[in-house]
Amino acid sequence: MDSINNKLPSIKQLQCFLAVAQELNFRRAAERLHMTQPPLTRHIKCLEATLGCDLFTRNTHEVHLTDNGLILVEKATYLINEFTLLMRKIKNEEAYLRIGLTSTLNFNNISALRNKIKALMVGDEIDTQHLVSSQLLHFLSKDKMDLVIIGEQSLHNEYDFQFYWLYREPLLLAMPSSHPGSLKEKVSLTDVSDLPLFWFSRNANPVFYDKCENYFQQLPFLLKRCKEPDDSLVMLSSISRGKGMALMPRSMCIANQQGLCYRELDEVAAQSLNIDVYAAIRKSETREIVINNLNSLLNKKGV
Repeated sequence: MDSINNKLPSIKQLQCFLAVAQELNFRRAAERLHMTQPPLTRHIKCLEATLGCDLFTRNTHEVHLTDNGLILVEKATYLINEFTLLMRKIKNEEAYLRIGLTSTLNFNNISALRNKIKALMVGDEIDTQHLVSSQLLHFLSKDKMDLVIIGEQSLHNEYDFQFYWLYREPLLLAMPSSHPGSLKEKVSLTDVSDLPLFWFSRNANPVFYDKCENYFQQLPFLLKRCKEPDDSLVMLSSISRGKGMALMPRSMCIANQQGLCYRELDEVAAQSLNIDVYAAIRKSETREIVINNLNSLLNKKGV
């Protein structure tokens, strides 16, 4: 096999691809990569041209991975992680930190954590990825991340993690502004019992799913559910038209549409419907940079 191939994808193209694959939204992916949307789109089109296949199906409202796109997610993640490890070995840098942040939350909108997390990101020796919690813990277990910030603890006892509680993120109710319940400052689910809840599958986050379901089972009525779309903007558009409601992390309630509003939950519901945010490292972790940065998140003195 010819080791010099000018038609291979670039690292930048793979990074752009993974950002879109994780967000399923070109605008949010561009924001994550600190670039505008047109060059991001060009990188994706060049990558598709190089590979000779479509990686996404997309229209004005939705983005989905094709079968080839799903295959490339695993391969591209592996390649970028291996390349990162190689750079660490070449540079022989002990002062290198790989941080993972859950993509479920917008930490820029969480005052209790925003500055602490920004402090971790200083320097070229920091590598950051935004993924769902289950993916972050998987990479942590495989020694491909050093410190992750996730929503809820893991159920997987086989992984030797140490969890540290950081913050409790409230959930808000995204609902139609035309609904009578929107007139209340704080809403109970009984107030909106006629609306179906956009909901996700348990395997996405079992602990959070079970926490919410335990509360739903205590309601004096059967809560109707409908499948949550992959694109949150599609879901919010449906809600603005009166098609349902959704429980969303407060830090993610930033999209404004006519017909859509966000309301706090009443005190009883808020006690159960929330996201506990944790930092996690491997129990075997001994590197000073990891321990010191964990301690800074916990407001403890470093080693």
